[in-house]
Amino acid sequence: MDLKERLYNHLIQLVRDHDPYFSTAGHFFVQQYIHEQLQQWGSVEIHEFQVNGTTHQNLILHLPAANDSKKPPILIGAHYDGVPRSPGADDNATGVAALLELARIFAAQPIKHPLQLVAFDMEEYGLLGSIDYATKLQSQQQPLRLMLSLEMLGYCDSTPGSQRYPSPLERIYPNTGDFIALIGNLPTIPDLLSLSGNMRKHGTACSWLPAPNRGLIVPQTRWSDHSPFWDRGYKAIMVTDTAMLRNPHYHKQSDRIETLDLDFFTSVCSSLAQAIPLL
Repeated sequence: MDLKERLYNHLIQLVRDHDPYFSTAGHFFVQQYIHEQLQQWGSVEIHEFQVNGTTHQNLILHLPAANDSKKPPILIGAHYDGVPRSPGADDNATGVAALLELARIFAAQPIKHPLQLVAFDMEEYGLLGSIDYATKLQSQQQPLRLMLSLEMLGYCDSTPGSQRYPSPLERIYPNTGDFIALIGNLPTIPDLLSLSGNMRKHGTACSWLPAPNRGLIVPQTRWSDHSPFWDRGYKAIMVTDTAMLRNPHYHKQSDRIETLDLDFFTSVCSSLAQAIPLL
């Protein structure tokens, strides 16, 4: 089975109404599917946190480094919750599907850094899962080599004018939505250069943006699970197709598999698998 088919099979399971409040059965199904997939490669840690008296879960797979290196880990995360009345194909079944495939790939071929692969809950309700987990890591003084947030990876539009930006970024970046974007805080600039260069070598068009002052100047750069890590002093990068700045189905009932470009999505996932070991 090739990577495109594997990703599609994950999407079939993940794309459904799964808001944690209004589609609890779908939310539980997606959570259990992720757990079953990750536990093929090791013991899955369940990180529980409370929201208004209800327990929610982040699911974490720890993968050792090659040669049992004691280097600080790279954390790769994607949120698995959704918004009401949207099946969430791009937001964020694509991120979760890529997370599951990276787990499979790196379990078989360990890299020089240990890995934490984290499926975050409650991103859509204020980044609550990633806030709780980043706070835990900070309180325990746990270092990270880098945090990568996989946030919508499957929408591509090669029509000129299909890509929008917060002003004044439209003067700098391409107006065609056929690339993946990497958005990092200033300490990640060497990693942005490395990731973008190596992803391009493996066939994925890539643009990168350094976000000063924890992204507060351009609030859209903070809209995923990387920003709690920025706020706690960690190096973190969002990998994204730019969400509502490109995808007209964002947070809508029409966010379905048939709106995705599966070749583009597969290229993004494959390029990440090639580029991450070089960090």
